[in-house]
Amino acid sequence: MKNEIPSISESEWEVLKVLWNKAPQTANEIISSLPDQTTWKPKTVRTLLDRLTKKEVIGVNKDQRVYTFYPLYSQNECQRAKTESFVKRFYDGTLKSMLVQFMEDEELSDEDIKELRSILDSKQDRQ
Repeated sequence: MKNEIPSISESEWEVLKVLWNKAPQTANEIISSLPDQTTWKPKTVRTLLDRLTKKEVIGVNKDQRVYTFYPLYSQNECQRAKTESFVKRFYDGTLKSMLVQFMEDEELSDEDIKELRSILDSKQDRQ
């Protein structure tokens, strides 16, 4: 596995979610597991699988008669990479700026605020 996770499109992300839920899976299993909202043809899904394989985000088990696909990165690793990319692109890499904007723009319940304080307190305790 590589240290840096390649960029993943929204469509590829949908395929990955299926594999994170259950792996390994065949292309046909992935196609049938995709949400009903997707109107993708099987060829489209196979193209997405090919892209993810070339990017080395998923692996392929070719030992069986039917190929099976499995993720090479956890969902948490991909989410972290996506978040870092987002913060770099839109907030010049400054997490604080993003958090301040979200906290000012969002309606936060007392429970939300309590949870955020708890997260910040535990983060401070670890440093």
